[in-house]
Amino acid sequence: MRLDIWHFFGLAAQGVFGSRFLVQWLASEIQGKTVFPLYFWQASLLGAIGLLIYAVHIKDPVFIIGQSFGIVIYSRNLILRQRSARA
Repeated sequence: MRLDIWHFFGLAAQGVFGSRFLVQWLASEIQGKTVFPLYFWQASLLGAIGLLIYAVHIKDPVFIIGQSFGIVIYSRNLILRQRSARA
């Protein structure tokens, strides 16, 4: 298998997406309860967008649908968090 720029892009997007779990786990351990820091939602959205771009490039409809739904959810959570911070 030959790695090209698209493979590196997809791996980077997966790395951002996966990093959210580590950050969420560490933040929860520090606070002693389950928490979702802002980075969790930001990395979720950024990683999902990157993975969607990669999925479109490789023309994988299952991957495209899966990432599309996630983007809606992550965006909504960021909007709700922003509204809550304003109040």
